[in-house]
Amino acid sequence: TELQKNKHDKKNKSEWEPKRSRRGHTVTCAFSAYEKLMSMRNDVLATVRDIEQLVQHGRATHSCPYYSTRLAIPAAQVVVLPYQSLLHAATRKSSGIKLKDQIIIIDEAHNLIDTITTLHSAEVNGAQVEISACIYCICYRSRLKAKNLMYIKQILFVLEGLVRTLGGKVGLNPVAQSTQSGTELLTINDFLFRAQIDNINLFKVQRYFEKSMISRKLSGFVEKYEGSGVTTHSGFINKENRRTDGLGRFLQTLQSKPAAPPEQQGAVEDRNTMASPMMLVESFLFSLTNSNKDGRVVMEKQACLAQSSVKFLMLNPAVHFAQIVKECRAIIIAGGTMQPVTDFKQQLLLSAGVSEERIAEFSCGHVIPPENILPVVLCVGPSGQELEFTFQTRETPQMMEETGRVLSNLCNVVPGGVVCFFPSYDYERRILAHWETIGVLQRLSAKKKVFREPKKASQVEQVLSEYTKCIQRSCSTGGGQSGALLFSVVGGKMSEGINFSDDLGRCIVVVGMPYPNIKSPELQEKMAYLNKHMPHLDGRSPGKALVENLCMKAVNQSIGRAIRHRGDYACIVLCDRRYSRGSTLQKLPEWIRTSTHTHSSFGPAFASIRRFFLEKRQMQHI
Repeated sequence: TELQKNKHDKKNKSEWEPKRSRRGHTVTCAFSAYEKLMSMRNDVLATVRDIEQLVQHGRATHSCPYYSTRLAIPAAQVVVLPYQSLLHAATRKSSGIKLKDQIIIIDEAHNLIDTITTLHSAEVNGAQVEISACIYCICYRSRLKAKNLMYIKQILFVLEGLVRTLGGKVGLNPVAQSTQSGTELLTINDFLFRAQIDNINLFKVQRYFEKSMISRKLSGFVEKYEGSGVTTHSGFINKENRRTDGLGRFLQTLQSKPAAPPEQQGAVEDRNTMASPMMLVESFLFSLTNSNKDGRVVMEKQACLAQSSVKFLMLNPAVHFAQIVKECRAIIIAGGTMQPVTDFKQQLLLSAGVSEERIAEFSCGHVIPPENILPVVLCVGPSGQELEFTFQTRETPQMMEETGRVLSNLCNVVPGGVVCFFPSYDYERRILAHWETIGVLQRLSAKKKVFREPKKASQVEQVLSEYTKCIQRSCSTGGGQSGALLFSVVGGKMSEGINFSDDLGRCIVVVGMPYPNIKSPELQEKMAYLNKHMPHLDGRSPGKALVENLCMKAVNQSIGRAIRHRGDYACIVLCDRRYSRGSTLQKLPEWIRTSTHTHSSFGPAFASIRRFFLEKRQMQHI
């Protein structure tokens, strides 16, 4: 009774006394006041503004433009958002976007399948897995309840399984650990058995990640201790510093250059530096909850564990697109270069459960008149060399020199800028090195100033600015350099989203056909999946059709850079006789295909190109 009485008195006493906060004073954002957010929400709904204007308005009203815009979503009639916010279910849910009975318009949808596949694929390397396990061991081993600790132990068990699968040992430096190199592709079930984590319920682990948000909590911890490690002041080392000192040294070893053999140097320079590696691990574990037939796991073992990686490859994007199709009222998939459209029908719509009757296809011509475009399929070069840039022939000296002759002749008659697309960066490097040796590059530089597309995205804007200034300074008539010549790569930084309008791109040259690397394990598995689950069309296997479609989609994006408004005009030269095949021509956009001319000799083709630009020059003078 005495113990009960004391307990009762203590409870009554606490009711009268103010409670003390363990965290002290609470700090809130000055821009998140409810009245200000609601006021700006009304302003957002009243007037259409872009992102920059919303930021300026938020600063003027001292309110948060992000959360004000989110509050305006339920009452908005039109919501513009990026692909990721629409196609990823978790992002949609966190943003408060509801698709029930909505009409969705997906613009620039030529890369829709690739976007869905990329969003639901995940990759994590050995160093990131080791960091995640290390953080868990240090921070949360003795701080949690029994139930939470059970899930923590399960996550640690899964991380240990991933490390073992990649050939490493838990707790050792991933830079120093070595393993046998090689690439292996497994189904989801086979990978779970290989990692010995098939007895873990990943669905419950996924719910624990979502409810506890541990990955986000660990993000701040990594940011605090990643970099220079843990420092002490005045010789005092407290309990927390002792606990995290090992992690600081461990993260330092990952960021600095490893003291490893020469073949292992640079193992982790760029791949394992990120704010929260646990988020990548979380995404990978979520991917393993997909159906066994809808995805594959690619294990890539390198010389050391830090470089080794495990990647989930999504094979069936229709699984995630089906939810959007089911909820919304209608979907409009639009784009300027959507050809070929068979991939969208087979891999997205029909596989998502859409009946053939519900699919309506509409295609229209371009805003430019047909006489403003001259597409030419060039089968033979100036010296009579047949142009067919296969992997066996494209690196021969004869083919490289013939390509140089084609460009040299085009630069003589084309005003302004010429953009030449190669199938890959490696082939661009090889052919330019050969041209420099035999003097072709010097002859081209005498006619037009030569530019090359950089590999780094940060340098693209600078090169494009210099290229534009060179075009603006040059004169289309007279001696000396006339315009500029830009060497680019199909599928590179300048093949999509860049406008080569007017004199920036009077002629687009595509050298060869940029087929993807069919030896890639990911592409081979994708082809095998389509051959098994998709119907054959026109006697061709779906896997072979996929390779051709990927090639022509990249070509269509590249050649579409030249025509950017209704008064624009340009010549398109496809240097490969394989473009003359009927099945290949059908994959070109209709507004290009109807004007395409195939030439089996160089003379008539060159004459038509010269006549085309003479007529356009005369029209400009009139």
